[in-house]
Amino acid sequence: MDLRVPHPYHENEEWLPIIICPADFPLELFESAVDQLIHHPEYNSTLILRSENVSETTYAEDISSDILKDLRPVHTIHRKLLPRRPGRDAALEQNCTLYASMTGEFAGIPSALVLTPLLGPGESLPYYHPKVRRLAFRYVPSTPAILRIEAVVLPDTPTDINSRLYRTSLALLETLHRYGWGALTNYQKRVTHDCMIPREEYQDLYLVMRERHKHLVGEWKEVTDPLKHVFEDIGIATYLMLLWKKSFGQGKSDLNLDNSGSDSDQACWPRPPGGFLDLGCGNGLLTHILIAEGYQGCGIDLRARTSWGHYPESTRAALHVYALDPTRYINREPRADKDIIPHTRPGVFLIGNHADELTPWLPVLATLESAAGYLSIPCCSWSFDERFSRSASAKFSDSDLGSVVDDGFVERLNLGGEGGHRSQYSMYRIWLARLSQWLGWKVECDALRIPSTRNWAIIGRERVNDAETYSDRALDIIQDVVQRGAFKTRKPEGKAGDH
Repeated sequence: MDLRVPHPYHENEEWLPIIICPADFPLELFESAVDQLIHHPEYNSTLILRSENVSETTYAEDISSDILKDLRPVHTIHRKLLPRRPGRDAALEQNCTLYASMTGEFAGIPSALVLTPLLGPGESLPYYHPKVRRLAFRYVPSTPAILRIEAVVLPDTPTDINSRLYRTSLALLETLHRYGWGALTNYQKRVTHDCMIPREEYQDLYLVMRERHKHLVGEWKEVTDPLKHVFEDIGIATYLMLLWKKSFGQGKSDLNLDNSGSDSDQACWPRPPGGFLDLGCGNGLLTHILIAEGYQGCGIDLRARTSWGHYPESTRAALHVYALDPTRYINREPRADKDIIPHTRPGVFLIGNHADELTPWLPVLATLESAAGYLSIPCCSWSFDERFSRSASAKFSDSDLGSVVDDGFVERLNLGGEGGHRSQYSMYRIWLARLSQWLGWKVECDALRIPSTRNWAIIGRERVNDAETYSDRALDIIQDVVQRGAFKTRKPEGKAGDH
């Protein structure tokens, strides 16, 4: 198709068509599709953190456009683009204006979105923004209908198919087409982020945490990928800090988001009353970050890692080699000392970050230890004494579960895997959530913003009444495990006494 066709734009603007494709959805859905582009620019650029609305303007029906001929402005969102790397890229304010036809069959229905960067004297466009004065997304209701991206380009800006502007436009056009098709087919996202912690609050604190702890990449002592592990655990620590802030009191009205990380600031942050216990802490990085941020707690694992000996003394003292044996609760005396899990205090918060065999035990242990809560990020699928499988029985009473799990359980908790989309991993998440509720926890779930496909978190922060009943249920689970005789406690590896 020849792109050199007349365009209904103001004669003073030299608009250049960049790329087109068929429009497989009606004009009435165009506004819904571009709404995603306006409010989620980060989906199209890894260099953009998010956008924030500065103001909005709705125009009278008789107003004319000084930019587009035969179209009138309908609505403008003045937004601010925030970069993912503030030290490298600057923020940018931008007008996002919807335009609609003034007459004819499609009068009043938005058919164009124009993005206009707002620059002050001497300012230049940041790298993540195309080198254009304006960028337009157009729905042309011809036969057949087409989507077209056009731009008022800056001087000497390449526009050929190998240029950055063309590649960016191609990606944007593909995204717009996908959004429009999704609106047409009533597509619903199967994963919802930020269910418990607001995205903006998490992202702002994460940027600070990343600056504080990014040096750990260069100090990595393991053979695994430091970029993945360091930034993943920074993300989990960020989430935990905000979760604890929300769960254990207000503390300071606002977090101090400078890079000082001073002890006086950290002392005011809410925290679990009994500290934290990181079960299966592995390389100890998450434990280290939390301790460095002023939180009290420890991590246990079957063996010490190379990294352990290179952390500061405060972290080394908090890392312990220990083989946890939940079956010992069967012979535990009432009101005995907390001797099943060492290094714990009343009100401890349990963490299971890819804890493998310990994952299903987290809600059980949290129940028996009267924990303040727990967060589990499951990875490998384990039941109490064997690999979890779709055909495996639940190991607790399904008939009794009917009283606490209704038909909307999966959808309400954002567990993913609804309908025919259930994978082994999603079935495992659902099983863990049902177990937690069976043990008296008010279950909450979230999809974390971490660089891992295993990013679902199952969280218990509140208990329902009749704690004794749920402790009995936890002990019944352990008794069943003992009777089956398949559970074996793994032995500590290495020089356990050194830790």
